Amino acid sequence: MARREKRRGAPPLEGDEQRLRRRQEEAGLLLLRIRGLVRWVVEGVATGRSPSIVLHRYRNYCSAADAASPSHCDCSYDAPVGTDVLSLLHKDCHTSRLNVLLRVLLVVQQLLQQNKHCSKRDIYYMYPSIFVEVAVVDRAINDICILFKCSRHNLNVVPVVKGLVMGWIRFEEGEKKVYCITNVNAAFSIPVSIEAIKDVISVAQYILVVEKETVFQRLANDKFCERNRCIVITGRGYPDIPTRRFLRYLVEQLHLPAYCLVDSDPHGFDILATYKFGSLQLAYDANLLRVPDIRWLGVFTSDFEDFCLPDCCLLHLSPEDRRKAEGILARCYLHKEAPELRSELEAMLQKGVKFEIEALSASSISFLSDKYIPEKIKQGRHL
Repeated sequence: MARREKRRGAPPLEGDEQRLRRRQEEAGLLLLRIRGLVRWVVEGVATGRSPSIVLHRYRNYCSAADAASPSHCDCSYDAPVGTDVLSLLHKDCHTSRLNVLLRVLLVVQQLLQQNKHCSKRDIYYMYPSIFVEVAVVDRAINDICILFKCSRHNLNVVPVVKGLVMGWIRFEEGEKKVYCITNVNAAFSIPVSIEAIKDVISVAQYILVVEKETVFQRLANDKFCERNRCIVITGRGYPDIPTRRFLRYLVEQLHLPAYCLVDSDPHGFDILATYKFGSLQLAYDANLLRVPDIRWLGVFTSDFEDFCLPDCCLLHLSPEDRRKAEGILARCYLHKEAPELRSELEAMLQKGVKFEIEALSASSISFLSDKYIPEKIKQGRHL
């Protein structure tokens, strides 16, 4: 580069050989535990016993919080809030759940033994008549993670990545070099495996997360990253696990502030909440996926008047929108951790309107890139 810039690099990590050895040791230990559990279940059935497996239940938020009495909530990012007992010999839904769990566990065992990877859809097609739908496999994977206190990537079950990144960053993912920094306006796929990332270098000043790919492409067309030292990420709607893990990794390793830009509607708010607080489905892993310090940049309900948008950009909240917003408002973390976010959602409900990020283009096609984002960050107009 012509100018000398302050480079942010991830702190020194283990060498490649050390990292590989550690992963092999972890996989070997997990494999031993899986074999031990399967052997115990088989021996139990063979001797006429009823093997039972205890699964903890986790809940990172509830919908029964009372603003006046938030202490009644027992939700936690670390501690279980209850247990399920699964038994093969009980004739109920738990029998089927344990049957599915054991079948998925056998597939995971093969993956670890052979050092191979597959997707949950691959697993589904191994026993489609038993699994019925991919969601059943997904739940079994969650159960296995809870049972063995691990994350999905430890099971060699990999997702189809949908997230994109661009901007002032470069890194290596295994043997693949991802040099966004050589073309800061080009989109690159989010890495599948955070564990394979090494040699991260960035001269960015912040990370911007945008809800939709259309907004991501708008910023790319406007050469936003070329004019603003940043990294831009999109999960293309509700973010998948790799996108959330990658964002968390960058925030921790590069010590950069992160801003989130979503539509002014209940779904946009829920996407923000997924990044900031985690999802209920992955509550057991929420503390390792969420980015609690991410800042909500917009769009706010008040932005409509503040930026003089035309009335045609406003849409009325549908009954479904209202139900979703009311459900989100009841979540305990909005009472305990983020009352200012709750106030914004209440304002949206009170006015009964919503609008998309793209509505900001009513002023000019590049208003979002030229004015809205840079000025909001500079002026500290975020929550």
